[in-house]
Amino acid sequence: MPSILVIDDDQQVCGVLREAFEVAGYQVHIARDGHEGTAQYRAAPSDLVILDMLMPGKEGFETIRELRRDFPAIKIIAISGGGEHIHVNLLDLAKQVGANHTLKKPFKMQELLELAASMLTDSSA
Repeated sequence: MPSILVIDDDQQVCGVLREAFEVAGYQVHIARDGHEGTAQYRAAPSDLVILDMLMPGKEGFETIRELRRDFPAIKIIAISGGGEHIHVNLLDLAKQVGANHTLKKPFKMQELLELAASMLTDSSA
């Protein structure tokens, strides 16, 4: 069973993603920020990481950089509702620092499920 690590400080988002991915047959782990997420990934690497860009403590950019540096083959989807922040597109920057794909909140759950499935079956994602 493929595993997904969701790193997001929004408890509601985590709950919705957990439910959708578990129903789709995935094992889901939740972390509330980048510190917790990187620690969980180091302890038990997941097949895919989905993370929010704006979180307190260790935010998405730092988390992506660290995970990509230490685990070059990691598969990452960055999500954010703050797409335009101080005239900077956070999701474009997420790709520049190492996210494989990005989605702007709110997104359709089916879109995320299909993207995850595609990434998990594509060894080059």
